[in-house]
This record gives sequence, structure tokens and C-alpha cells, in this order.
Amino acid sequence: MKAQIKAEIRDANMAYLNMAQSFIQKDLQSAVKILGMSQDAAEIIKTLSESQKTSIADSDILLCRFGVSDDVVWTLLTSHPAPKPEAEHAKRLLADILLAGRLVVPA
Repeated sequence: MKAQIKAEIRDANMAYLNMAQSFIQKDLQSAVKILGMSQDAAEIIKTLSESQKTSIADSDILLCRFGVSDDVVWTLLTSHPAPKPEAEHAKRLLADILLAGRLVVPA
């Protein structure tokens, strides 16, 4: 079981590093805010080689964390689809608004 969990952590870490690196390369300032990291950390991730990412991903530590700890948001995100597409859109919009409020960094 431990080997399976380690493999899953490695896969999640690699997916996170690939996503973060791509996002950082496209829009550094937005990535820093949304990923919740310093610009220095983003610059390091931006330049990682595949070998470095593989080495980092192969750790017992999950590199990312879920920013959603509010059960209301989880309920909105996981509830069964509404019969009308516009109701589903409104539900997702509300979840996005609630999440966006968490990303605001005080000046």
C-alpha cells in the first residue's frame, strides 16, 4: 500500500509541476497569485528541467494543497448536475466567486 501511495503522490507532484511550469511560463504574475507562491519560487519552477521535476516529484511530500476547505464550495462543485444548463452555469459561477474571494491578497 505504501508503494501505491508514493506512486500516487509522485504522479500528483509531476502533474502539479508541469501545470505550474506551463502557467508560470505563460503569465508569471497571475501564476504567482493563483498558485500562492513567491515570485522567486515561480522563477525556479519556470526553469526546471524534466530531470529536476522528476527528482522533485519523487518525494514523499505532496507539493500542492487544496485551497478549498469550505464545504459550501465543495457542495457546489460536486453536486449532481442541474437539469438546466443555465442552472449548472450559475452554480459554477457562484463557486468561482467564492473561490476568488479567497485569492484576494491584502495590499
